Amino acid sequence: MNTVSNPISELDLPKRGMPVTIITGFLGSGKTTLLNQILKNKQDLKVAVLVNEFGDINIDSQLLVSLDQDMVELSNGCICCTINDGLVDAVYRILERQEKIDYLVIETTGIADPLPIILTFVGTELRDLTRLDSVLTLVDTSTFTPDHFDSEAALKQVAFADIVLLNKTDLTPPEQVEELESYIRTVKVGARMLRSQYGEVPLPLILDVALTDAAAYKEYDSEEENHEHHHHEHHDHEHHEHHEHEHEHHHHEHHHHHSEHLQNDGFVSVSFESDRPFAVKKFETFLTEEVSTAVFRAKGILWFQESEARHVFQLSGPRYDLNQEDWLEPPKNQLVLIGRNLDPAKLTAQLTACLV
Repeated sequence: MNTVSNPISELDLPKRGMPVTIITGFLGSGKTTLLNQILKNKQDLKVAVLVNEFGDINIDSQLLVSLDQDMVELSNGCICCTINDGLVDAVYRILERQEKIDYLVIETTGIADPLPIILTFVGTELRDLTRLDSVLTLVDTSTFTPDHFDSEAALKQVAFADIVLLNKTDLTPPEQVEELESYIRTVKVGARMLRSQYGEVPLPLILDVALTDAAAYKEYDSEEENHEHHHHEHHDHEHHEHHEHEHEHHHHEHHHHHSEHLQNDGFVSVSFESDRPFAVKKFETFLTEEVSTAVFRAKGILWFQESEARHVFQLSGPRYDLNQEDWLEPPKNQLVLIGRNLDPAKLTAQLTACLV
């Protein structure tokens, strides 16, 4: 690629003021697929990606160089981090690395209100070290409706978007995409609207676009200070003890928002693990006849008696797929289901009945 014609690859971005993109979007909208597109970018950018768990990122094996605790080094110079110890802590770990990172991308969970994460970058000391470039919201055009699961989160994800990426347009009639775009423009006036299939979008359209107006969040920030005691802004991060204290505070803060928000929307996350395998036919019956329509999203690693393969399972709305891999550890079943007003005991009993 001709670097002269592509300003993004010429950026000499200092660590102070490192640009940040927040990727949000409802369950199953395609955030992970977009992240993989960014990580495989051809722009020669050194990108750091912060996610909740590595299992969400299907990084091509040829990209993988090494795994060090909760950080993956990639052969193209990018890194992938988990947000295990809180968001602020993870950001500092990236800022403190010796090699230069050009860009930071953060993926929120599918049922997250993005506002607390936005305020972390515009309302704390991180605003002096980073620059919030844009909030990008993915929308699954095939499932999104104006009353999208009556979800406060889905509405806020669109309302705070600088860019809305209408994804999965290959699964959606063109007139439905047009109607959805018109509706979204009533929720967020002035957002940049893009369309995509499989999260494929030219990176210069979504990175280093300077679309976030930090001043617009002043009113929210003052509200946060009243409720959450943002009183650490001027702490000296040269002192490690303060550093840890600050991070722990923010960690709890985001947990507070997340759990309160989950309660508001009626979402439940149900986890299931077993050292016994599933019977294929029983599990298939569970998926096609028994699983509640209130399950919006499910993912996991599945072990079937009839197969020696490790099955990576993804369910989004009415669609699901299974990809086969080799087991690198003793086989077991690990499954997470997310939905509204689910009955955990019933789901667990149904899944247990699928075991051999």
